Amino acid sequence: MRFFKILILIFYTTVLYAQPLYMSNHVKLTNILPYSKIYIDKSQTLTINNILKNDIPFKKNKQNILSFGFSPNFDVWIQFSLTNNSKKTIHKIVEYKNPLTTHIEFYDPDKNFVVQKDGLFTINTKRRTLNPIFHILIKPHETKTYYLKASSYITTLIININMWDSTSFYQTEVKHQFILALFFGAMMILGFYNLFIFFFTKDISYLFYFLYVVGVVIHHGLYVGVVHIYILNQTWIIHIVNNAAFAAALPIFWLVLFTKTFLRTKQYPILDKLLTLLIILLPFTTLVFTLTNEFNKYRNIMPVLVLSYLIFITIYAVFKKNRQAYFILIGWSAIFIAILFMLLSSVGMFSIYQYIPYYIEVSLVFEAVIFSIALADRIKQLQADKEKANQKLFDQQVNERRRLFMQVEEKTRDLKIALDEKQLLLKELNHRVKNNMQTIVSLIRLQKDKIKDEKLKDVLTTIQNRIKSISHLHELLYENETIAYVNAYEYFELIIEGIEESYENEVNIHIDIQTKLKNEQAIYCGLILNELITNSLKYAFPNQKGNIYISLKKNKNTYDLSISDDGIGYNQSMPTNSLGNILVDTLVKRQIKGNITVDSKDGVKVRITWEDNE
Repeated sequence: MRFFKILILIFYTTVLYAQPLYMSNHVKLTNILPYSKIYIDKSQTLTINNILKNDIPFKKNKQNILSFGFSPNFDVWIQFSLTNNSKKTIHKIVEYKNPLTTHIEFYDPDKNFVVQKDGLFTINTKRRTLNPIFHILIKPHETKTYYLKASSYITTLIININMWDSTSFYQTEVKHQFILALFFGAMMILGFYNLFIFFFTKDISYLFYFLYVVGVVIHHGLYVGVVHIYILNQTWIIHIVNNAAFAAALPIFWLVLFTKTFLRTKQYPILDKLLTLLIILLPFTTLVFTLTNEFNKYRNIMPVLVLSYLIFITIYAVFKKNRQAYFILIGWSAIFIAILFMLLSSVGMFSIYQYIPYYIEVSLVFEAVIFSIALADRIKQLQADKEKANQKLFDQQVNERRRLFMQVEEKTRDLKIALDEKQLLLKELNHRVKNNMQTIVSLIRLQKDKIKDEKLKDVLTTIQNRIKSISHLHELLYENETIAYVNAYEYFELIIEGIEESYENEVNIHIDIQTKLKNEQAIYCGLILNELITNSLKYAFPNQKGNIYISLKKNKNTYDLSISDDGIGYNQSMPTNSLGNILVDTLVKRQIKGNITVDSKDGVKVRITWEDNE
């Protein structure tokens, strides 16, 4: 009896409300909405039983797409009737062409109007199509009336219902998913390309752009339904939908940071400060829209405002001849129009997909390519700037080297003049010192000639020879080109000649000189030589005959001065406190910092060694 009542009710509602759509196996695609009736339930309390039992005032619909925008406060009921006039059973697929509607309920009379649920919050786990679908079967010469209820919490409510031939639908679906796969693949390739560039260049702009691409891929994956079916489960989808404002604002946030660093907006202080303020306000307003359902319908205002301001800054940068801004402006034009169409579609004003199916995807890829070209051009520009800077630095270095070279030449010339003057003055000084010492020697000689005391004469002779040894050094320094070193052979010869003039004997003096002496060491060596030769001539040869050997060598940094004779020698155990010996010992140890050894077994041999300080 109950089944009979249901059949009567179906017949009644079919005759009363339906405007039948005649079906055919030869028709691949039909838009159902123009053949349907709609009813808006603002109470959100009607059930299918209420619809079937009561005279609900459905109104005839003439639109291909129903766009209600943000509409969380009502349900939309769709009623449509299908008639099969053929002799074969017809199988069709009803596609609800919007993956973002949160709740969809489909009622099939063949299933006693038992609800079939789908939508963001009730995704059919067996479905592998991006949009919700429902299978219907109509027997020959049969008319059936179907009901569909749609409501959307948080997301916009856009209703588009198509009826497909099964084969055509799956062919189209495969093609559609393949095109989307190409889109997502291209976007991720461009994203990772810029990520790798970031790792090599450490330019933060590339990282921000990579994050922007990831945000676009996630957002668009939600927008077209890929994420719902292949990536995230129902729980995650519900969380993301409840925070849809963040999903929409995230790519915009990264895009703002990318633009700020890439265009170097700090060179435009006022505009940069305002952009920084928008960067702060964007997450704040997004949080407000997420936490308050009352303002959720205004969540797209801030992203649109930010995008508009970014375009303004880019145009301003173009006006200021910013090279990268030309690329960005082209990309902005494409992406801004695409986002504008998405917003118009979401509020139910206009759907670009009716005219250009993949306009959004093409625009996003085009924008990503243009931005990637801009980033690549940035590398080229930075390289050019680097080469220019290197060339400028090289030119500066050349000029600096030239300036320093000229300065060094000038200073060298001045130093040479000063050195020549110093050399001249030193020579003049040495000449005067020599003359003065010669005067002193002459005075001593005159005084000595008047003295008859032989001991006193001997003392004066010794003093005379000491002064002459110093005088000879100044004579050589005056005559030499350099005053740093003295020819030791010439110096020693002059000393020996002066001593020989003071003593009459047949002693032969042999000289073996193999190095030169520094002038500050030469005067001490001359005094030492004078004392030791004088001692030998006075005490070593009683018969006034013999040999004296003088040797001066240098081994690496060590000087070796040897003075020896083949005379009678002396007993070293006996103390010798003569002034000559004290003078020699003092000169060796305190002045030239050397060592002295004396051997008097067979004659006397004195060996003096010291280190060269340089």
